[in-house]
Amino acid sequence: MLGRNIYLKSGLIALVLCFWPAPKALAETPRQQLQGTIDRVMEVMQTIRSAEDIERSKGSLRQILLARFDFAEMARRSLGKHWNNLNGKEGEFVSTFTQFIEGSYMGVLGSYRGEKVVYGQERVEQEFAEVDTRILGGQGTPMEVHYRLHLVGGVWKVYDVVIDHVSLVSNYQSQFSRILRSAPLEELLKKLREKGEGARG
Repeated sequence: MLGRNIYLKSGLIALVLCFWPAPKALAETPRQQLQGTIDRVMEVMQTIRSAEDIERSKGSLRQILLARFDFAEMARRSLGKHWNNLNGKEGEFVSTFTQFIEGSYMGVLGSYRGEKVVYGQERVEQEFAEVDTRILGGQGTPMEVHYRLHLVGGVWKVYDVVIDHVSLVSNYQSQFSRILRSAPLEELLKKLREKGEGARG
């Protein structure tokens, strides 16, 4: 069930385009920070031509991913109402969720096919923001990607990505809820670990 949804791969490719440490200029808007991130990441993606290039890039890209995304917030929102039932296992869930995303992300390295990003509207409301983009080119049809960010320690961090009107967080929440309706948390953690390890391999 996990990973079969067509939005997962598209979402992960979209995530690939925004993994880079936040700029130092804290006065920059969410769009400016995101655009700087995407520009630099696309430079990295353009260098990937072989399995050896992928292996060489994994370590740095892993650090980049952790620097840009608020995985704790993404994990909390993805679990929804079940978050309140973790009973001290919040850290374990966040860690496993992060490894699942990381493993899935590593599994799509090399999927970049010359896509370009066009920036649209930016909306900011206090400590929350949304930046609209379109991904053009490559081998697929144009894709609408909306990044949802919030301000953490002066840095705009992504906590959700909406691809063609489908939220990754909402998508995960639906899948996780289906599992937890008939299985304990340990079963969900097991599935996440298996999917993460399978994608890495």
